[in-house]
Amino acid sequence: MKLVIVSGLSGSGKTVALHTLEDAGYYCIDNLPLKMLPELVDGMIEEKPPPYDALAISIDARSGLDGPERFDDILRRLAAHPLDLRVLFLTCDDSRLLKRFSETRRKHPLSRQGLPLADAIRAERKLLEDIHANADLALDSTDLNVHELRQLIIERLLSHTGAEMGLLIQSFGYKNGVPGDTDFVFDVRCLPNPHWEKQLRAQTGRDAEVVDYLENYPEVEAMYASITSFLRQWIPRFEKENRSYMTVSIGCTGGKHRSVYLAERIARELTPDRGKLSIRHRDLE
Repeated sequence: MKLVIVSGLSGSGKTVALHTLEDAGYYCIDNLPLKMLPELVDGMIEEKPPPYDALAISIDARSGLDGPERFDDILRRLAAHPLDLRVLFLTCDDSRLLKRFSETRRKHPLSRQGLPLADAIRAERKLLEDIHANADLALDSTDLNVHELRQLIIERLLSHTGAEMGLLIQSFGYKNGVPGDTDFVFDVRCLPNPHWEKQLRAQTGRDAEVVDYLENYPEVEAMYASITSFLRQWIPRFEKENRSYMTVSIGCTGGKHRSVYLAERIARELTPDRGKLSIRHRDLE
């Protein structure tokens, strides 16, 4: 049986995640008390055949996370079953969450305890840190709309077969912040910048003129070789530790030229060795 545990900050997109999983054929349960999770799974596994092939359960700040049983204890109990288990955690920048709650006029679940909204968000982040630490896949929805988040869940979670680690190579611009859902960050702002060439400014790292410009510099080639060598050496080690997903982020100033060029080139280099590799250009989308 497939089991996806969905958690994350209120306002970060858990409802979108559940609806996406439901559309994919998962039976979804929202806001299940944490202590009931092992009992529910025990009961379903004991039924022959199990009533559902795929189950998605949402755990949030209302689920008794401040009780005596920690989330990693729950995971150890679930590991006794023959489950294809994934933990999806959704996060978001505090300022964006404040904006979302003010626009929708929804109440934060912890604000009912008398906390101001900003304090409630911080308290919830602290309350959920155990789940975040145990997540197989963490997605940052700060810069995503509903449709982009849905597509990212499909690409990163639903298309993963479990046979090997899913790898995402993404470019970004430091001026828009470092992505929160990343395992490795490579800063390439030290490389020559096509932005300062007037004829290249409107183009991107996908365009031939920008590619030709960057490939004229030996330091660009050296950066490419170093990052690729690092990934080739260490990705297999993470796979041996049963990691399901990894995100590698490459950043330049605007996320338009250098990082895009290197992300595209590194992805092409690694793709023949991998069945599951995705590429995303955060600040081109």
